[in-house]
Amino acid sequence: MEVQLSTIENKIYEIRGRRVMLDFDLAEAYGIETRVLKQAVRRNLKRFEGEDFMFIVTSEELSRSQFVILNKGRGGNVKYLPFAFTDLGIAMLSSVLNSDVAIEVNRRILRAFVAIREYILARASESVELAQLSERVIMLEKTTEGNIEAIELLYKAIQPPQLDPNRPRIGY
Repeated sequence: MEVQLSTIENKIYEIRGRRVMLDFDLAEAYGIETRVLKQAVRRNLKRFEGEDFMFIVTSEELSRSQFVILNKGRGGNVKYLPFAFTDLGIAMLSSVLNSDVAIEVNRRILRAFVAIREYILARASESVELAQLSERVIMLEKTTEGNIEAIELLYKAIQPPQLDPNRPRIGY
């Protein structure tokens, strides 16, 4: 099963200010059932302690989010709330799901997280550079405000003289 980087990046969501992947997307990528993934995690809960590894998504977070394909019980309610795994939690999954497929999929997922992080950092540095450039332009505008007349005089002084077109030519 070949999982593409772009496919993985599309399944990384931001919940509680963290970039995460949900258990059902991870199970699909690993080629296992969601219940099998959750069962493996529950057997090794100590490895996933802390929200920096994994947390359970609340019903309210689900209702505000863009993922709709969930395991629904009777009455349209979500039967089981999904686990959300951060990049650290996904790295920990490779020790819980010890198969060649799991290891390869984890590598690709971690690369996707790194690519997103690098993209965000690049955009942040660009915005800092733009802000600095904007500040410099404002500073230059302020320093030239009082000197506009002097700049215009200087500009006129360095311009070549304008000849009168009606003036008679001298010479050949």
